[in-house]
Amino acid sequence: MVMTMNTILHPGHNMGDPSFPNAPDDWKRDEAEKEAEAMGLEIIDDHWEVIRVLQGSYAEDRTPPLRRLHDALEARFGKKGGLAYLYQILPGGPIYQGARLAGYSPPADSMQLSFGSVS
Repeated sequence: MVMTMNTILHPGHNMGDPSFPNAPDDWKRDEAEKEAEAMGLEIIDDHWEVIRVLQGSYAEDRTPPLRRLHDALEARFGKKGGLAYLYQILPGGPIYQGARLAGYSPPADSMQLSFGSVS
């Protein structure tokens, strides 16, 4: 990785894509698209918004509590149906699949039905 003033001042944040200011340094949009394809997802704008919400949560806390991720997604997508809507676009779990698309390992408990996965 090339050290720039931005990477020194903002370690752990991807300065390459201004649409995703809180992305991990090694995260790339095209890799998220490939991951989505491997999951059988056709990525839409709301997937990108899930990614932004989760990346923002991880930027605040490298190991955010599962409840905080749940609440952040519910708050952002409440008008569209909240987590019920997100399960429609991320059937493997909004937190589980969303974290993978956002460039993070899914939280350990995100496979639980109540928090992130129907698998």
